Amino acid sequence: MTATIVKSFLAIILTSVLTENFVLCKFLGICPFLGVSKKLNTAVGMSAAVIFVMALATAVTYPINKYLLLANDLEYLQTIVFILVIAALVQLVELILKKFMPPLYNALGIYLPLITTNCAVLGVVLLNQTKGYNFAESMVNSVGAGLGFMVAMVIFSGVRSRLEGADIPKFLQGLPIVLIAAAIVSLSFMGFTGLVDGIFA
Repeated sequence: MTATIVKSFLAIILTSVLTENFVLCKFLGICPFLGVSKKLNTAVGMSAAVIFVMALATAVTYPINKYLLLANDLEYLQTIVFILVIAALVQLVELILKKFMPPLYNALGIYLPLITTNCAVLGVVLLNQTKGYNFAESMVNSVGAGLGFMVAMVIFSGVRSRLEGADIPKFLQGLPIVLIAAAIVSLSFMGFTGLVDGIFA
């Protein structure tokens, strides 16, 4: 039984990191992905904040949804309630970073409060409900989605550092070449489709 649970958790993590990566496959959370991926340290800092918010948001919204919304036929309020919970958690993260990590807080700038409107965070808590995950599976999926976000950020940070020294035609400089590079990285992740099913079949 334990082996089956571990296998199930591994399948969820690999799926959320590779085949259903929120940034590169579902195209959620693009704003911080493009805005904070210029430097590795800010990319990792933002990713760590997103992982923390995703995990905490899942831990808080799961019981609220199960014991309050679903129990009272109020599931139509899920999106509103989840957004309010995420906004409160982001404020908590912002206060913690401002107090204990001022350099990272200043480096993230406006993108830190934008986690509130980061559709990847809302997407993961809604996806947990849609897929019918229990609490443990929801937590694993949330952490996996956060790790997938970090993988995308770190990889793209490396790509952008290489772009800075590249001889790029003038009409492609800036955002156009960034979007083209993001599309190519995304295309590479599409190659993982079916990998998890093959491993855990």
